[in-house]
Amino acid sequence: MAETLPMFPLNAVLFPGVTLPLHVFEDRYRALVHHLIRIEDPAERVFGSVAIREGYEVGDHGAQSLFRVGCSLQLTEVEANPDGSFEIVAVGLERIQLDRLDSSGPYPVGQVSLRPEPTVVVPDHVVERARATFTAYRAALSQFRPDPYEGTLPRDAEYLSWTLAACAPLPMSERQSLLEADDAEERLILVTDLLRAELRAMNVIPSLPATEVARNRWSPN
Repeated sequence: MAETLPMFPLNAVLFPGVTLPLHVFEDRYRALVHHLIRIEDPAERVFGSVAIREGYEVGDHGAQSLFRVGCSLQLTEVEANPDGSFEIVAVGLERIQLDRLDSSGPYPVGQVSLRPEPTVVVPDHVVERARATFTAYRAALSQFRPDPYEGTLPRDAEYLSWTLAACAPLPMSERQSLLEADDAEERLILVTDLLRAELRAMNVIPSLPATEVARNRWSPN
Protein backbone atom coordinates (compact mmCIF):
# COMPACT_ATOMS: atom_id res chain seq x y z
CA MET A 1 0.00 0.00 0.00
CA ALA A 2 1.41 3.39 -1.03
CA GLU A 3 1.46 6.35 1.34
CA THR A 4 3.01 9.79 1.68
CA LEU A 5 5.78 10.53 4.19
CA PRO A 6 8.02 13.50 4.93
CA MET A 7 11.52 12.45 3.86
CA PHE A 8 14.94 13.06 5.42
CA PRO A 9 17.65 11.54 3.18
CA LEU A 10 20.89 10.84 5.04
CA ASN A 11 24.43 9.73 4.34
CA ALA A 12 23.66 6.54 6.23
CA VAL A 13 21.69 3.32 5.89
CA LEU A 14 19.17 2.94 8.71
CA PHE A 15 17.50 -0.22 9.97
CA PRO A 16 14.31 -1.10 11.87
CA GLY A 17 14.86 -0.91 15.61
CA VAL A 18 17.82 1.46 15.40
CA THR A 19 17.78 4.61 17.56
CA LEU A 20 19.07 7.61 15.66
CA PRO A 21 20.13 10.95 17.20
CA LEU A 22 20.26 13.87 14.75
CA HIS A 23 21.21 17.52 14.84
CA VAL A 24 18.73 19.27 12.53
CA PHE A 25 19.83 22.69 11.30
CA GLU A 26 18.97 23.08 7.61
CA ASP A 27 15.78 25.05 6.89
CA ARG A 28 13.92 22.31 5.02
CA TYR A 29 14.51 19.74 7.76
CA ARG A 30 13.70 22.23 10.51
CA ALA A 31 10.39 22.67 8.65
CA LEU A 32 9.98 18.90 8.67
CA VAL A 33 10.47 18.77 12.44
CA HIS A 34 8.00 21.64 12.92
CA HIS A 35 5.47 19.67 10.86
CA LEU A 36 5.98 16.52 12.94
CA ILE A 37 5.71 18.16 16.34
CA ARG A 38 2.40 19.74 15.32
CA ILE A 39 0.95 16.22 15.00
CA GLU A 40 -1.01 15.58 18.20
CA ASP A 41 -0.51 11.81 18.42
CA PRO A 42 3.19 11.00 19.00
CA ALA A 43 2.73 7.63 17.31
CA GLU A 44 1.87 9.46 14.08
CA ARG A 45 5.06 11.53 14.06
CA VAL A 46 6.60 9.40 11.35
CA PHE A 47 8.97 10.28 8.53
CA GLY A 48 11.06 8.31 6.08
CA SER A 49 14.74 8.16 5.25
CA VAL A 50 16.73 6.65 2.42
CA ALA A 51 20.50 6.67 2.03
CA ILE A 52 22.11 9.15 -0.34
CA ARG A 53 23.90 7.29 -3.13
CA GLU A 54 25.52 10.44 -4.52
CA GLY A 55 25.52 13.96 -3.12
CA TYR A 56 25.17 15.57 0.28
CA GLU A 57 22.67 15.95 3.10
CA VAL A 58 22.94 19.75 3.07
CA GLY A 59 23.66 22.57 0.65
CA ASP A 60 22.19 23.95 -2.54
CA HIS A 61 22.84 20.84 -4.62
CA GLY A 62 21.91 18.29 -1.98
CA ALA A 63 21.37 14.65 -2.83
CA GLN A 64 21.97 13.85 -6.49
CA SER A 65 20.99 10.19 -6.29
CA LEU A 66 19.13 8.19 -3.65
CA PHE A 67 18.77 4.52 -2.85
CA ARG A 68 15.15 3.45 -3.22
CA VAL A 69 14.85 1.19 -0.17
CA GLY A 70 15.00 2.90 3.20
CA CYS A 71 13.29 2.96 6.57
CA SER A 72 10.40 4.75 8.22
CA LEU A 73 11.15 6.35 11.59
CA GLN A 74 9.14 7.65 14.52
CA LEU A 75 10.20 10.91 16.11
CA THR A 76 10.50 10.18 19.83
CA GLU A 77 12.43 13.12 21.33
CA VAL A 78 12.81 16.77 20.33
CA GLU A 79 14.87 19.53 21.90
CA ALA A 80 14.77 23.00 20.36
CA ASN A 81 17.98 25.06 20.38
CA PRO A 82 18.08 28.87 20.72
CA ASP A 83 19.35 29.22 17.12
CA GLY A 84 16.28 27.43 15.73
CA SER A 85 17.96 24.08 15.18
CA PHE A 86 16.83 20.86 16.86
CA GLU A 87 18.31 17.86 18.59
CA ILE A 88 16.04 14.92 17.83
CA VAL A 89 15.92 11.20 18.42
CA ALA A 90 14.06 8.83 16.08
CA VAL A 91 13.56 5.06 16.07
CA GLY A 92 13.47 2.92 12.94
CA LEU A 93 10.11 1.23 12.32
CA GLU A 94 9.99 -0.75 9.05
CA ARG A 95 11.38 -0.84 5.55
CA ILE A 96 9.96 1.40 2.85
CA GLN A 97 10.52 1.81 -0.86
CA LEU A 98 10.71 5.34 -2.21
CA ASP A 99 8.67 5.52 -5.41
CA ARG A 100 8.72 9.28 -5.94
CA LEU A 101 10.26 12.31 -4.20
CA ASP A 102 8.74 15.78 -4.31
CA SER A 103 11.16 18.51 -3.19
CA SER A 104 9.04 21.49 -4.25
CA GLY A 105 7.54 22.17 -0.81
CA PRO A 106 9.07 23.40 2.45
CA TYR A 107 10.46 19.90 3.09
CA PRO A 108 10.84 16.78 0.88
CA VAL A 109 7.83 14.48 0.64
CA GLY A 110 7.97 10.94 -0.67
CA GLN A 111 5.46 8.58 -2.17
CA VAL A 112 6.48 5.31 -0.52
CA SER A 113 5.46 1.67 -0.46
CA LEU A 114 5.87 -0.51 2.61
CA ARG A 115 8.39 -3.36 2.41
CA PRO A 116 7.28 -5.62 5.29
CA GLU A 117 9.64 -8.29 6.52
CA PRO A 118 8.30 -11.74 5.62
CA THR A 119 8.07 -14.33 8.38
CA VAL A 120 10.43 -17.24 7.71
CA VAL A 121 11.75 -20.16 9.71
CA VAL A 122 15.52 -19.74 9.81
CA PRO A 123 17.59 -22.91 10.35
CA ASP A 124 19.39 -22.99 13.69
CA HIS A 125 22.79 -23.46 12.04
CA VAL A 126 22.37 -20.18 10.13
CA VAL A 127 21.61 -18.33 13.36
CA GLU A 128 24.48 -19.91 15.29
CA ARG A 129 26.97 -19.32 12.48
CA ALA A 130 26.02 -15.65 12.37
CA ARG A 131 26.32 -15.27 16.15
CA ALA A 132 29.69 -17.04 16.22
CA THR A 133 31.07 -14.96 13.33
CA PHE A 134 30.02 -11.67 14.90
CA THR A 135 31.47 -12.76 18.25
CA ALA A 136 34.81 -13.50 16.54
CA TYR A 137 34.66 -10.18 14.73
CA ARG A 138 33.98 -8.31 17.98
CA ALA A 139 37.00 -9.97 19.56
CA ALA A 140 39.27 -9.06 16.64
CA LEU A 141 37.93 -5.51 16.50
CA SER A 142 38.40 -4.93 20.23
CA GLN A 143 42.13 -4.36 19.64
CA PHE A 144 41.41 -1.23 17.64
CA ARG A 145 38.10 0.33 18.74
CA PRO A 146 35.26 -0.02 21.26
CA ASP A 147 32.90 -2.97 21.03
CA PRO A 148 30.23 -2.18 18.39
CA TYR A 149 27.57 -3.97 20.46
CA GLU A 150 26.81 -4.07 24.16
CA GLY A 151 25.08 -6.96 25.83
CA THR A 152 24.09 -10.45 24.74
CA LEU A 153 23.20 -11.11 21.12
CA PRO A 154 19.53 -11.96 20.54
CA ARG A 155 18.57 -15.49 19.51
CA ASP A 156 15.45 -14.55 17.56
CA ALA A 157 16.52 -14.76 13.90
CA GLU A 158 14.81 -11.61 12.64
CA TYR A 159 15.91 -9.50 15.61
CA LEU A 160 19.44 -10.89 15.28
CA SER A 161 19.57 -10.11 11.55
CA TRP A 162 18.65 -6.46 12.11
CA THR A 163 21.01 -6.18 15.10
CA LEU A 164 24.01 -7.48 13.17
CA ALA A 165 23.15 -5.39 10.12
CA ALA A 166 23.00 -2.26 12.25
CA CYS A 167 26.11 -2.96 14.35
CA ALA A 168 28.53 -4.25 11.72
CA PRO A 169 30.80 -1.33 10.69
CA LEU A 170 30.53 -2.03 6.97
CA PRO A 171 30.60 0.29 3.93
CA MET A 172 27.35 1.89 2.82
CA SER A 173 26.85 -0.34 -0.23
CA GLU A 174 27.09 -3.48 1.91
CA ARG A 175 24.80 -2.03 4.57
CA GLN A 176 22.29 -1.21 1.86
CA SER A 177 22.43 -4.79 0.58
CA LEU A 178 21.63 -5.98 4.12
CA LEU A 179 18.64 -3.65 4.30
CA GLU A 180 17.36 -4.90 0.95
CA ALA A 181 17.80 -8.61 1.75
CA ASP A 182 14.54 -10.49 1.20
CA ASP A 183 14.24 -11.96 4.69
CA ALA A 184 16.06 -12.71 7.94
CA GLU A 185 17.72 -15.89 6.63
CA GLU A 186 19.14 -14.15 3.57
CA ARG A 187 20.30 -11.22 5.73
CA LEU A 188 22.03 -13.48 8.27
CA ILE A 189 23.84 -15.42 5.55
CA LEU A 190 24.93 -12.18 3.88
CA VAL A 191 26.13 -10.45 7.04
CA THR A 192 28.01 -13.60 8.04
CA ASP A 193 29.79 -13.72 4.68
CA LEU A 194 30.62 -10.00 4.85
CA LEU A 195 32.04 -10.27 8.37
CA ARG A 196 34.06 -13.36 7.46
CA ALA A 197 35.53 -11.37 4.56
CA GLU A 198 36.42 -8.59 7.00
CA LEU A 199 38.12 -11.09 9.29
CA ARG A 200 40.16 -12.48 6.40
CA ALA A 201 41.23 -8.97 5.42
CA MET A 202 42.21 -8.19 9.01
CA ASN A 203 44.40 -11.30 9.03
CA VAL A 204 46.21 -10.02 5.93
CA ILE A 205 46.62 -6.50 7.36
CA PRO A 206 46.57 -7.14 11.09
CA SER A 207 47.31 -3.58 12.18
CA LEU A 208 43.81 -2.29 11.38
CA PRO A 209 40.36 -3.57 10.49
CA ALA A 210 39.67 -3.65 6.78
CA THR A 211 37.01 -0.99 7.19
CA GLU A 212 39.72 1.35 8.55
CA VAL A 213 42.21 0.60 5.80
CA ALA A 214 40.17 0.92 2.64
CA ARG A 215 36.57 1.78 3.46
CA ASN A 216 34.43 4.47 4.94
CA ARG A 217 32.92 3.69 8.31
CA TRP A 218 29.22 4.25 8.82
CA SER A 219 28.15 7.10 11.02
CA PRO A 220 24.61 8.37 11.54
CA ASN A 221 25.79 11.97 11.99
